[in-house]
Amino acid sequence: METGDTGLALAAAGGDREAFAALLARHYDGLFRVCFRLTGTRDGAEDLTQDICLALPAKLSGFRGDAKFSTWLYRVAVNAAHDARRRAASRTKASDGWGDWERNRRAAADDTAEGLDWLQTAMAALPEDLRDTAALTMGDEMTHAEAAEALGISEGTASWRLSEIRKRLKAMRDEELSA
Repeated sequence: METGDTGLALAAAGGDREAFAALLARHYDGLFRVCFRLTGTRDGAEDLTQDICLALPAKLSGFRGDAKFSTWLYRVAVNAAHDARRRAASRTKASDGWGDWERNRRAAADDTAEGLDWLQTAMAALPEDLRDTAALTMGDEMTHAEAAEALGISEGTASWRLSEIRKRLKAMRDEELSA
């Protein structure tokens, strides 16, 4: 069996449990880091990572090997985070009355404030497209080109988004310092 990610992914898509276990062992930590950046909380990242891992055997049938496995996997994570945000927004809209909504909003804000440092809080204020781009490129996860491929945008757009992120984070910091 080929030990590269593509070979493992294709074998896992065919039902090879050992290949699937090897893929998870290689990519679980990176997947969790991306999920943490996408959700902003440890609990949210744990839930999202678990959901992705549970769905991954079925999703692997869609992996063609055109992109690096990590690029494909992080795109799966971004899509799963978007789905989770939509579900959460739907639940919020469906809640009974503004009082319940406000209590839930405050509880969520308290949970977030306890577990986040300044950067995570600032990222949460960014629009979804910028947050997704930042989550994929923070640390050594992905290059601009890899993030662009995972997000389905051009490399120039990814670079512009990162420039915009830096500008907005600096403005947020400057505003806090002047307050």
